[in-house]
Amino acid sequence: MADRRVAVVAIGGNSLIKDKQHTDVKYQWEAVGETCRHIADMILEGWDVVVTHGNGPQVGFILRRNELAAHEVHMTPMDIIGADTQGSIGYMLQQSLDNEFVRRGVDRRAFTIVTQVLVDRNDPAFEHPTKPIGSFLTEEEAKRFAAEGWPVVEDAGRGWRRVVPSPEPKEIIERPAIEDAVHQGWIVIAVGGGGIPVVREDGGTLRGVAAVIDKDKASSLLARDIHADLFLISTAVEKVAINFGKPNQKWLDRMTVSEARKYIEEGHFAPGSMLPKVEACIRFLEAGGREAIITNPENLTRALRGETGTHIVPD
Repeated sequence: MADRRVAVVAIGGNSLIKDKQHTDVKYQWEAVGETCRHIADMILEGWDVVVTHGNGPQVGFILRRNELAAHEVHMTPMDIIGADTQGSIGYMLQQSLDNEFVRRGVDRRAFTIVTQVLVDRNDPAFEHPTKPIGSFLTEEEAKRFAAEGWPVVEDAGRGWRRVVPSPEPKEIIERPAIEDAVHQGWIVIAVGGGGIPVVREDGGTLRGVAAVIDKDKASSLLARDIHADLFLISTAVEKVAINFGKPNQKWLDRMTVSEARKYIEEGHFAPGSMLPKVEACIRFLEAGGREAIITNPENLTRALRGETGTHIVPD
């Protein structure tokens, strides 16, 4: 496997759920199958791939089921919800990839590693929860959750939502297993939803915490730790833009780390959207990565050939 290249491919919510009108499992299977066809194309181009993924909508679905069933069954803690979604989404990805390999007559297999990610229990994020989760709430529902200990915020006039901390990822606990599996030729699905956030207790034991780690930050950390050749973020747009949505909008084919930092300082990238993706790419490149690409699922192969996507490179 020494002559092969390793890529970490972080797929976003659009790779799993394309729109709010089609969220049930049937449509999720279709969306996952389409994304996996593009990833299979990439693998046939000679890449060994670690797939990471988001889980925001699925976490929201589980929280809503919790609410509806609270009078009969226990509530599910956030770390267990993270593990649940890693298993279910991982299953869909690995089966879809395996089926794609069978259809193409390719001797490759995929499997999922339920992944814990270490965070600092003293991270300031725990004092200032900011990550919205779950469905929108009425003010009455929000007050009830607040009374139960859930922090809630009003979300841009659309309603109230619960929020949880979003601490910085420090260590991928299962990194050695992920790295070994890649070297053995497996296609690995890992760090789902940013990983299950855990803290280390006195004595070295681990404990899950109620938090959500940014998926792109955790994926960037994994890409750095396994010395990936490429970090690729698959999202809703073909390229990154500056002056997005304005008459002078400009799509970017390429930018250096310094240019990316300049665009960040100028406020071109939205905090809840493109900003964490660009920042994750910068972290990867500043740690020695060769190239990062941001594009959408259907253009993965074309972006790898340099035909599209936004390519971010070291200075």
